[in-house]
Amino acid sequence: MSNQMVLSYINSFALFRPKFNGHFIPSIYHTDVLSLMRHVSSATTLSFCQLQASKLHDSPVTVASDVRYGSKQIISVDSPLYDYILTNVREPKILRELREETATMRGSQMQVSPDQAQLLVMLVQIHGAERCIEVGTYTGYSSLAVALVLPEGGQLVACDRDGKAIEVAKRYYDLAGVSHKVDVRHGLAADTLKSLIQNGESCRYDFAFVDAEKKMYQEYFELLLQLVRVGGLIVVDNVLWHGRVSDPLVNDSKTLSIRNFNENLMKDNRVDISMVPIGDGMTICRKR
Repeated sequence: MSNQMVLSYINSFALFRPKFNGHFIPSIYHTDVLSLMRHVSSATTLSFCQLQASKLHDSPVTVASDVRYGSKQIISVDSPLYDYILTNVREPKILRELREETATMRGSQMQVSPDQAQLLVMLVQIHGAERCIEVGTYTGYSSLAVALVLPEGGQLVACDRDGKAIEVAKRYYDLAGVSHKVDVRHGLAADTLKSLIQNGESCRYDFAFVDAEKKMYQEYFELLLQLVRVGGLIVVDNVLWHGRVSDPLVNDSKTLSIRNFNENLMKDNRVDISMVPIGDGMTICRKR
């Protein structure tokens, strides 16, 4: 067996990323393999690869498949570790109650996780945001989290087309005493954003969060770029789409939409970006 064939095996192992307990198995250490190939046969090296791959079934870390990134280990989050993360989230009582009620509803998986909401709140606070937009409110967990930290004169425009979910959100805004900060818009989010622009609200918002129809991400983004001021933030959820965006064998319409959106963002010089592997992946965009 040639060295090239061994390297091909390594790369294919990384490409197809078999799963263990619901998580992708990380690729093996290229540096160790390349070093070994200088001293032993290709067959021996291949056996070494297979052995290391099997050991990694129980590994809590992953590494990039491209050796040029080095062997930096990145943590993989399993259930016990995620439970630990959640115990370190400062979740107000009203948010916990909303989360628990939403968990009994159809589509509850659409709700952001407490650790995601905590990040959104931190960004709003660091940025000193006063005027915000949320595209895709559902039962209001993330919008309520943000509204709780907005100043008294702050405002959040919450967009959603699900009337039943919005009624739950409005009830919790009332319970939390933040209804005066939230402008609920029931209807298609794109129509709401266009109406804000037509009403002269361009460049008047500090922060926006998108967690709605995936096929509409690019349109939402273009509209929000008009509404958010220079230096403002646009945060987009689900950019990793359950890992499907990196799988070349998955090409359904939603995956393609998110994959194309991510690729477009990489080339978009109108914003600075940072993709964060929290929840289902979030990309933080800062308008230049």
